[in-house]
Amino acid sequence: MSVSKLARAIATSPTMKLNEEARLLRERGEPVIHLGIGEPKNKAPISALLAAAARLATGDIKYSPSDGIPSLKKAIVRYTEEHYDRIVAPENIIVSSGAKQAIFNLLYAILNPQDEVIILAPYWVSYPEMVKMVYGVPVVVTPEDGSFYPRMADIERSVTSYTKAIIINSPNNPSGVMFSEEFLAQIIEFCERKGIYCLMDDIYHQLVFDGRKAPSCFQFTKKDAESTKVIAINGIAKLYGMTGFRIGWTVASRELTAVMSNIQSQTTSCASVLLQAAAEGALLGIQGIVENLRLHCQNNRDIVMADLKTLPGVKCTRPQGTFYCMPDFRAYLHPAIASNSVQLSEFLLRKARVVTVPGKEFGFEGYLRLSVAGTVKDVTEGILRIKWAIDPTSPNEIFIGDKKLVRDWL
Repeated sequence: MSVSKLARAIATSPTMKLNEEARLLRERGEPVIHLGIGEPKNKAPISALLAAAARLATGDIKYSPSDGIPSLKKAIVRYTEEHYDRIVAPENIIVSSGAKQAIFNLLYAILNPQDEVIILAPYWVSYPEMVKMVYGVPVVVTPEDGSFYPRMADIERSVTSYTKAIIINSPNNPSGVMFSEEFLAQIIEFCERKGIYCLMDDIYHQLVFDGRKAPSCFQFTKKDAESTKVIAINGIAKLYGMTGFRIGWTVASRELTAVMSNIQSQTTSCASVLLQAAAEGALLGIQGIVENLRLHCQNNRDIVMADLKTLPGVKCTRPQGTFYCMPDFRAYLHPAIASNSVQLSEFLLRKARVVTVPGKEFGFEGYLRLSVAGTVKDVTEGILRIKWAIDPTSPNEIFIGDKKLVRDWL
């Protein structure tokens, strides 16, 4: 089969690949623990289900406007005012089939071939690939001090005349760190001054721990909605644990929103009207589910951080939000186990039946991303199995379900 050079250049999503491997193992009856996917096990809000059911009961499931149904856009306007302290119009909003499509639409709208996009490592795995899919050039900036916190000096050195945008994800997937207000103020002032788009991926912006609050990206600009280079992208997937509903949105200038709407009309046409109704129900319903999910993830974060301390040589920056942590496992990279993070993830799935995501995919080799979105049992047993598989001081035998495993590689 002949495929395009562009298609061959796009890397396979590691999370999707691992999810498929885990699914096949589970179908064979293997007791797999999934610490790889950012997907909480909560049920969708009843307000979302009732709104979708009411729409379904009408039988009127047709096309919607490409930029979204008016009632959902009105709910997003309200959400933006409440959580971003920013008054925007419905014409500043476009609804897409998930935040991922929203990011892709935006990159498609603003990039010419060879335009550069600054991506801060560690980064979400899809950012570089989406930039390449629209013939842009991803420019990865990695903190020189080995931390997860970028420095303005490093970013400024990477900016060229081809730089068109910078992507900011805070709280950050995969590290869980939240960037300081000082850094966000600096980066946004820099982007406004240089005429560079600042794409704020805010999909986790309410899932913040320890009494903190993620700042509104718009508080750092003096420009109005029609002239600012700051663009906010959000959605319902993480906030409400509604990952399968695939509804996200973009807050941008009317001119740019119209361009993205035209792009979307020629690809997916529109997001499902049924799922848009569910998103509207979630946004307008009782918001206790968000706090419950936040508290659940914070509690699991605390458990995982304590359990990781039992692994000698493993270091982990304490997450301030999201579903994730990203411990440094470089101390356990040796021939008996693995020589890199990809092999380590494969080893842990094969030997301990635990799904993790290799740090290489996020721009940090030797690290693993672990999700804390599952049950307390999942995260505690998952860390226990990892410890058994790689720590020479652990017992040689362990029971996984009713199966006894004997370690013969250390």
